[in-house]
Amino acid sequence: MAKKSMIEREKKRIALNNKYATKRHDLLIQYKTTEDFNLKLEIHSKIQKLPRNSAKNRIRNRCWKTGRPRGYYRDFGLSRHVYEKWLINVYYLVSQNQVGK
Repeated sequence: MAKKSMIEREKKRIALNNKYATKRHDLLIQYKTTEDFNLKLEIHSKIQKLPRNSAKNRIRNRCWKTGRPRGYYRDFGLSRHVYEKWLINVYYLVSQNQVGK
């Protein structure tokens, strides 16, 4: 189980990302399309003034059940430990159903 403070910090990052996503996206598009160097510097300083935790790459994938950040399977949203336990339970249930027939 992950520390509660780390999970709460991750929630805060997600909220900041949602809040500043459109503003950051618009500034990045302006930055890429502008050819004037001085204007690019101004836009870049505006991007830098946004909170660091509002960037998408700061968000870490975590298991929805335990909050574990490593060994994460995207397809299931689970860490490898929880996924393994889930597979064992499914295999056990399937084998019990086959024995009962």
